[in-house]
Amino acid sequence: MIAELLSGRGVLEARSLIERSGLSFEAGFDEMFGLYEAGQLVAAGARAGNILKMLAVEPAYQGGAALGELVTSLLNRARTAGHESLFIYTKPEYATSFEALNFRLLASQGKVALLEYGGGLNAWLAGCRRAAQDGLAGAVVMNCNPFTNGHRYLVETAASLVDTLYLFVVREDRSIFPFDVRFKLVEAGVRDIDNVIVLDSSSYIVSGATFPTYFLKQDDPVARIQMELDATVFGTRIAPAFGITRRFVGTEPCCPLTGGYNEAMKRILPGLGVEVVEVERIQVSSGVISASRVRELIGMNELSRLEEFVPPTTLAYLTSDAAAPIRKKLQMKTGANL
Repeated sequence: MIAELLSGRGVLEARSLIERSGLSFEAGFDEMFGLYEAGQLVAAGARAGNILKMLAVEPAYQGGAALGELVTSLLNRARTAGHESLFIYTKPEYATSFEALNFRLLASQGKVALLEYGGGLNAWLAGCRRAAQDGLAGAVVMNCNPFTNGHRYLVETAASLVDTLYLFVVREDRSIFPFDVRFKLVEAGVRDIDNVIVLDSSSYIVSGATFPTYFLKQDDPVARIQMELDATVFGTRIAPAFGITRRFVGTEPCCPLTGGYNEAMKRILPGLGVEVVEVERIQVSSGVISASRVRELIGMNELSRLEEFVPPTTLAYLTSDAAAPIRKKLQMKTGANL
């Protein structure tokens, strides 16, 4: 019998099973289900958004129908919640178990495999390819929180070196500027560059919010694994679909995380036929242009200093009534940190 585990004893039983299976219990999930046989919990698993996680099956029930029953229940509820495509991260040696349940392997990094249920990737690529062009193609992946003159310089430089530049804006909404605002600012900021095509990254830039650690060892380099898996998905799935042979990145003197991504791409992408091209960051009198510096100036209510950091299209938004809630949030955050 499949049952939803809401709280109390059921969740404690699931936690015990998950931890006995060599996994870590992660509290962040939308729902959890368990499979019971003769009153005993024999399988458990959870869903966080469009990610299935912490799937564990008692050894005596492995290789049978338990995993399929559990996954089917999670998939059905995920569809009810509006998710057409679902993902699971697992150890590579378990990938075939999920492929037998109609998941498709997207990429494997060595310690982590990423699989998808549903036709999301193919549908996304088909939609994006309507804008595809012939000739030498390059790519830039940007968060743009918000779009700055530094981003603009990277795009201008990259666009001058290829026939078509695909600019993927990261959809994941973990930024102070929501995705729809970031996307519009990017579109407005590059509208005059004829060979740039702005695209939504959808779910296929690996999400930091949902990347799991529950099956990794304590000393595993989680950030490095995530970065390498991201680069592998890009190099094996996205780049070939668009004919992309160059990925452009800005040099990163300030942020170790972004610098780590650059290094991961240098390790992975050349072997997949994609050259990594680093473009030197531009500076102004007060230092390197960065989105974090722009947010800092907004937080200090020094809007008059933004002109040298952002293009006119971004500046017009940042000083508009529409941006008032974001300005207020940044100013409150700055005040709280004083």
